[in-house]
Amino acid sequence: MPTNRKHPASLPFLFLSEMWERFGFYLLLGILQLYLTDSDKGGMGMDRTKAVDIYGTYLAMVYLTPFIGGLLADRILGYSKSIIIGGILMGLGYIGISFHNEMIFYISLALLCIGNGLFKPNISTLLGNTYNTPQFKANKDTGFNIFYFGINIGAFICNFFAAYLRNTIGWSAAFIAAGIGMFLGVLIFILGRKHYKEADVRKPVQPEDMPMGQILASVFLPAAIAAVIGWMIPGNIFGSDSTDAFLLACIPIVYFYANLLRKASAADKKPIKALLMVFAVSIMFWAVFKQNGSALTTWAQYYTDREVPTVLEQPATGLYLVQSVTNTPAEVVQYDKEFRVIKDADGNPVKDIGLDPYFKNLQAEKMPTENDTIYLFNTELFQSINPFFVLILTPLVVMFFAFLRRRQKEPTTPSKIAYGLLISALSTFMMVAAVYYCHNGEIKASPWWLFGSYGMITLGELFLSPMGLSLVSKLSPPRITALMMGGWFLATSMGNKLSGILATLWDKYDNKANYFLVNFVLLGIAALTIFLMLRWLNKVFKEYSH
Repeated sequence: MPTNRKHPASLPFLFLSEMWERFGFYLLLGILQLYLTDSDKGGMGMDRTKAVDIYGTYLAMVYLTPFIGGLLADRILGYSKSIIIGGILMGLGYIGISFHNEMIFYISLALLCIGNGLFKPNISTLLGNTYNTPQFKANKDTGFNIFYFGINIGAFICNFFAAYLRNTIGWSAAFIAAGIGMFLGVLIFILGRKHYKEADVRKPVQPEDMPMGQILASVFLPAAIAAVIGWMIPGNIFGSDSTDAFLLACIPIVYFYANLLRKASAADKKPIKALLMVFAVSIMFWAVFKQNGSALTTWAQYYTDREVPTVLEQPATGLYLVQSVTNTPAEVVQYDKEFRVIKDADGNPVKDIGLDPYFKNLQAEKMPTENDTIYLFNTELFQSINPFFVLILTPLVVMFFAFLRRRQKEPTTPSKIAYGLLISALSTFMMVAAVYYCHNGEIKASPWWLFGSYGMITLGELFLSPMGLSLVSKLSPPRITALMMGGWFLATSMGNKLSGILATLWDKYDNKANYFLVNFVLLGIAALTIFLMLRWLNKVFKEYSH
């Protein structure tokens, strides 16, 4: 290996494998709510409340299973084998959704959750392990930023594939494309195995570690029983059966991590405690961030001016990235409760307005004449704004931190996470301003409001998400690195489920500004908490980082 190499040879293979895995993952997230609520063009025809509940539950489960996947990799399978098995299961899951059968749909989501559990924590752990040499150690944060860049190339391009395929062929073609991308990622990973063979080493179990059989009996079995109880409880405690089942199932897993801390050796106790504290506050970030596929998708679909400018109309139509709507109010259509309340002369709400929903709050000067057609950008294209900003901002963030590093002023990894939470909290004000600008949904909002909000929260994301992965790699006791990576994804899972719970409240807020202010409060509390802990976190980081 050349002595002047700054990053290990494994990086491009892991980068590309994760890129194609995220291609499929974010393709599904970009269109899942749209597919579930679509009743005209081959979707599932569900109401939005049920759709966002499924969306939030899937997001929760897909990030809960890394706890299991990390444990299996640490103790039994190893990292490479776990990644390959997980990738194959995910590819089969995407293909399964294309069959448009409700039972196969739920089975396919289960395959995706299990597969992601095996793939996601272990590819991050493997990347971290390849940096655990004196030659590469100093560039680990930068390596995770580059890795994150790869994730978002896949996340950026996938929505264009989804729009083209569902406009020209149908929903099934988009899901099949996600599966093909996943299988391609597995192939790339296999081709690069020689570059991370030495990093794929299972660590010996220590006397204080809980035996695998005991974990199954004291964690997995109670979690399964708790989930069944949560599902079967008459009525709902937290809004839906799926939410009750998920939150009760998390209790034994959270207890496992608390017990891991309690039984840790003196050398391991502080770094494990620090990681668990960071995991806890990160829940709020994911609760807000992951609303891009639920509440912000609703905002893009119904509140945002998606009309294609005339100068772009023909090229966009030729690329099949747009949909058409025609002003033909010949037949009365029944609408669910929506963002704008139209009232009759007596002040009573009117639901039957006989227009395509997009026209319900279109400015009068933009309303086409009867039987005229306008062209709209596909809603899922707005899901590419976040990865677009990741691609643009990542090199700038990396250069910024390199600049500070040369002057010995680079913030610690915990400090970067704290700043990320603060920036993310401030991003919610952009959407509050958007609500006031469009008079709470009476007129369409400019798409630039979404661009601004996504831009700010993406900057916060770049300070937080890759740094969280890096922090786990640096602070975890080596023999349980994948298990602690699973803990990071457990926190992500809980935040994702909370995002679904928050999204189900969307229709209950008459003033949507208050909805986004709730998001600000959640992120503000998280940011304040980590800043209060920052001196202690930095001390632990300095003492135990490896």
